[in-house]
Amino acid sequence: MRAPDWLTARPIAHRGLHDHARGIVENMPEAIRAAIAGNFSIEVDIQLTADGEAMVHHDDELGRLTEGSGALQTQTVAELKRVVFKNTSERMMSLAELCAMVGGHVPLVIEVKSHFDSSTRLVRRMAEVLSGYDGPAAGMSFDPDQVMAMRELMPSRPRGIVAERHYTKTDWPKTTSLQRAAMTHLRHAFRTQPHFVAYNVNELPALAPWIARNIFRCPLLTWTVRTAEQRARAARHADQMIFEGFHPNT
Repeated sequence: MRAPDWLTARPIAHRGLHDHARGIVENMPEAIRAAIAGNFSIEVDIQLTADGEAMVHHDDELGRLTEGSGALQTQTVAELKRVVFKNTSERMMSLAELCAMVGGHVPLVIEVKSHFDSSTRLVRRMAEVLSGYDGPAAGMSFDPDQVMAMRELMPSRPRGIVAERHYTKTDWPKTTSLQRAAMTHLRHAFRTQPHFVAYNVNELPALAPWIARNIFRCPLLTWTVRTAEQRARAARHADQMIFEGFHPNT
């Protein structure tokens, strides 16, 4: 399977088309609606709840963008549904609710957040939800084990690896040294067989994504593009950008 053309056909709004100045917070419903209105693809993050649901949220802990506190994975859907985004009335969505909202109007690029504990429960739930979704959707993760799970459980959906050049214990405290070594330079690629790569824009050009793009024909996305310089770098070295903080059509 090759990555579909829709993956790179339009810019990808990072966690939706959010704008904190206008009270639109990343990954919340209004950010999704804004991205659909702008006809952008949408990148979101999902996390696993205590009762096995996939929720649209980036952080492991509540409190940075939402009311409440504590680890998301220790809380149930019912508990999380009582939590609002700060200074808004909006609440966290499940992946199923996100799919219902998007309804196939624009592509989804779904990042599976990982605790690097070999659990595949989140990908299993993702596969269940997407089995009933007809719209364009791809999965990706920093964790090769999660990409392997996508390969097994969602073989008909595009899968990608999110990557950067260096992985340190400080930045990746939940990983072992062996896991960090396996993530470096896309060493896992023959095992995970990703259909695309999403690479840190500040670290382009780099040899591993160049090989993936030019030798193995894996489309290269790049994140997170926020400045004019990063946008120019993305245009030179990647097939599409994952952006935030500006409107690509203006």
